[in-house]
Amino acid sequence: MAATKHVAVLMGGFSSEREVSLSSGRECAKALEERGYRVTRIDVTRNVGRELFELKPDVAFNALHGPFGEDGTIQGVLEFLGVPYTHSGVLASALAMNKEKAKLVFAAAGLPLVEHQIVNRLDAAREHVMAPPYVLKPIAEGSSYGVLIVREDAEHPPQELFREDWRYGEFLLAERYVPGHELTCAVIADRATEVLEIVPVGHAFYDYDSKYVPGGSRHEVPARLSPNVNQTCRKVTLEAHRALGCRGVSRADFRFDPSREELVLLEVNTQPGMTPTSLVPDLAAHDGMSFGELVEWMVEDASCGR
Repeated sequence: MAATKHVAVLMGGFSSEREVSLSSGRECAKALEERGYRVTRIDVTRNVGRELFELKPDVAFNALHGPFGEDGTIQGVLEFLGVPYTHSGVLASALAMNKEKAKLVFAAAGLPLVEHQIVNRLDAAREHVMAPPYVLKPIAEGSSYGVLIVREDAEHPPQELFREDWRYGEFLLAERYVPGHELTCAVIADRATEVLEIVPVGHAFYDYDSKYVPGGSRHEVPARLSPNVNQTCRKVTLEAHRALGCRGVSRADFRFDPSREELVLLEVNTQPGMTPTSLVPDLAAHDGMSFGELVEWMVEDASCGR
């Protein structure tokens, strides 16, 4: 029963997304306590293996974001310790976090992708790597960290790529920019949710502030789409989840250009945010699942060998 189950909520960590993870962890820990679970909050350090070994929780709720938390690393630690955990396993997490590898999986599955290539950071700073407009993204970051949009009238590439303190890797993903709607859809219990449209408020695109600052974006559920596009988006979301081998909850992000009727899959997030402004809680709520019910389902779904 929930009242006797001890859940360690893993949060914080040491990636760029530490603050987001702390927010997700606080919300999930509070909701689990309200559902009757015994909860221990762990601000993850490199000693997390020892902490978990000594704590011996029944379940680890993974509320980490970014490298070490959603790239298969912590999942491997939990597998080694035999602690059941939420979300995806080692391989699916590693594949999804690496945008280059994930694109290969999506392409093999026949999913709709935009033209893209992997480029060296300094090469991308010297000259346009494709005809503008295009987007440059770190290969293994989240929360829009390091994302650069190169506009159609840009005379030269982003010069911040030359900076010595650039901390988002030496290789980037370059993608053709797709104008139009920012869409997202989740998988919960192996079923695709409704499609949500993200409308940034006062921001050029769905950047860090529009994701996490209250009022930074508006979430429209269901998205303003034709039934055909809505159905396709949900179908691709579930296919991407399965192609990567995801478990539990995942979220797929899309761009849709209505002028060309072009829907493209951008990426799959295996550790979606669970903050007060996050997308998956809104999608679950639209399907009649409260935040407390969502996190309880995730805990009861936890296992090893994911």
